Amino acid sequence: MTTTEEFPDHSEQFPGSSDPLKRAELAEMGRPSHVTSHGVRFPTDMPPLFPRVRNLLAHDEYEERETKAALKVVRAGDRVVELGAGIGYMSAIVAKNCAPSQVHAFEANPALIPCIRRVHSENALDNITVHHALLDEERGSRKFYVRRNFVASSTDREPMQGVVDIADVPVLPARQTIATLAPDVLICDIEGAEVYLLPQFDLSQVRVAIVELHPQHIGLNGVKTVFDTMHAGGLVYNPRRSMAKVVTFSRPE
Repeated sequence: MTTTEEFPDHSEQFPGSSDPLKRAELAEMGRPSHVTSHGVRFPTDMPPLFPRVRNLLAHDEYEERETKAALKVVRAGDRVVELGAGIGYMSAIVAKNCAPSQVHAFEANPALIPCIRRVHSENALDNITVHHALLDEERGSRKFYVRRNFVASSTDREPMQGVVDIADVPVLPARQTIATLAPDVLICDIEGAEVYLLPQFDLSQVRVAIVELHPQHIGLNGVKTVFDTMHAGGLVYNPRRSMAKVVTFSRPE
């Protein structure tokens, strides 16, 4: 299920608008209405589904490393928390294929919230809760700069070029939120924020954590911080479920 708060639909600001006329135009051009990945259907008129993304989805290669790990480690009945929901891909793949009891998907970019909701709705996935929020030490709010280039959208004010909206994003207390949701599995892809966010969590009840590292942002010292944090929480590096920058930490059983 998703939150009831409404978010602006920024689709008219981006290539590939999701309005009916645009969908009809794309159909005339021969573009299929949906592309399927791991049993989940994604509408091809959603703004973030550029040709490269559609091709990766069609060949089950989108977020391939993270997907392979998640499909192996998430068990039926698990509670899953995903930080950095993007287009709703990982939350949908896990909900569709792994039978978790709950999935909580966090995303800061308000322009992506309608996309996430649409993916979940069109696949009749009703065990997912979408949170438009950031996590940090204290409750509050933070400015988020929505850019024409989705990937460039962030809490960083500069550069202002390409900014199409400035939104106030709720900030929830990280430690309390994770303690309340009590995930069995944590999936994290937050563009470098892992280095300061993960140490705020109590990981003692987490069975598995899948983390995409961003050494280009956090450096080797940041990578060490992530590994040290996981080990301090009783989770150890799992080489069988890790590949390059996507690392999986499991609790020994």
